[in-house]
Amino acid sequence: MTIRVLLADDQDMVRRGMRRILEHQPDVEVVGEAADGVAALEAADALRPDVALLDIRMPRLDGLEVTRRLLAPESAANPRVVIVTTFDLDEYVYPALRYGASGFLLKRSGPALLVEAVRAAMAGDSLISPSITVRLLRHVTEAAPPARPAPARRAAGPVAVPFEPLTKRELEIAALVAEGLTNADIAAQTFISAGTVKTHVANIQRKLGVRNRVGIAVRSWELGYASRA
Repeated sequence: MTIRVLLADDQDMVRRGMRRILEHQPDVEVVGEAADGVAALEAADALRPDVALLDIRMPRLDGLEVTRRLLAPESAANPRVVIVTTFDLDEYVYPALRYGASGFLLKRSGPALLVEAVRAAMAGDSLISPSITVRLLRHVTEAAPPARPAPARRAAGPVAVPFEPLTKRELEIAALVAEGLTNADIAAQTFISAGTVKTHVANIQRKLGVRNRVGIAVRSWELGYASRA
């Protein structure tokens, strides 16, 4: 299956470079380019790419707002989004991940990681530049107090909770995801099959109400699960 990719960056040279890298892959096709955020939204709506590679700082509409709109429930396009930025601790990255972006890649990461990020996003997985995976998650979650379930109120009828509690095994796996481990790594460490890990990861995503592994990692750092590993 060919992965259809949209490139959005205000620098023509950057787009040309990414296009050359991706078009050398037999399973990737660059279907469009955009030099600003508004054009990126229009291109995504018209072309319906599988994956959108977005810069953060673009004219007219920044990559954060483009990500929010593309991944909103009412969005018709709804591609997987990978943020590609120059800054390793850009203040916009955390909101983008919370909106559902599938990854965060530095422009200096190199061709192999760019291709890997596209394939990971298409597979429903995620990729953050290895040099900053844990550092980024620690940074963004230390900036605010941990999110905690709201206290129960004495009222008639059931009390809503923000998410479904995780099992002991799911807590363990969520913590390992937050540390940047792959399914294969987790399987080896916990002595279960990679398929079982994948099932646990899917259940954790559903229970925490997140879109991907990045969402699991962010929520795990927020809720203190990562420290349990």
